[in-house]
Amino acid sequence: MTTFEVLSRQRVEMIDITDQVRQAVADSGIRSGICVLCTPHTTAAITINENADPDVVRDLVMELNKLVPFEDNYRHLEGNSAAHLKSSLVGAGETLIIEDGQPQLGTWQGIWFCEFDGPRRRRVQLQVIGR
Repeated sequence: MTTFEVLSRQRVEMIDITDQVRQAVADSGIRSGICVLCTPHTTAAITINENADPDVVRDLVMELNKLVPFEDNYRHLEGNSAAHLKSSLVGAGETLIIEDGQPQLGTWQGIWFCEFDGPRRRRVQLQVIGR
């Protein structure tokens, strides 16, 4: 397993981690298999989406904040219930197919770390399985 760190600077932020994932896959030496990514945090997530137009990420954050407002009579005393809900909606991990030593992503796809309770120092765990 490989672990790398992600530093967020905002309360809600999407951080492109595609290059770190590509490097970890290359370093594994696996040519064909799968790559499993996850974040061990209950107020963060990982997703795959467009990384060509920054407005896509802006729109995703905007709509998630509308769907799950920061304040809504939540009972969780820590004050970050919205972050827990967003993490569950997006999901803590992704699985990628590895072929020819590369994660198989579409032309416009990137891998995003989703911060919902920042700023924080976070971790992404990655396991490459194959041959």
